[in-house]
Amino acid sequence: MVQKKFEKICKSISTISPFIRFVGVIGESGELLAYNRRHELIPMLSEKDTHYQFSHIAMRTDLEGYFDKNLGEIEFVWEERKKVQTISFAIKKARVWVSIDKKVIRSEMLRIIDSCLPIVKNSS
Repeated sequence: MVQKKFEKICKSISTISPFIRFVGVIGESGELLAYNRRHELIPMLSEKDTHYQFSHIAMRTDLEGYFDKNLGEIEFVWEERKKVQTISFAIKKARVWVSIDKKVIRSEMLRIIDSCLPIVKNSS
């Protein structure tokens, strides 16, 4: 049941914009629970580095939870890197992680975020 829910989230988010490269749901231990990748793309990270990235996200999610009582829960995190942009959203102890082409303008990023928020909130 939970697996189907995560697959549906990935599918829904991946259809928001043609600039979305990858959508994944990462569990609290860093495991990839569901994902959707744009077909024609070659991943930027090796399998090993992907595992490290997801483990890092899981650890960071756990640490961020420490401040939830005082600051409120995180709604999303947006990172801009040299080659890609990422956004992540919390669903309880899991994290939805989305990578987007670097060339996307800020207004499109905001549209993607605004479109993702109701999908994630309906799943929380």
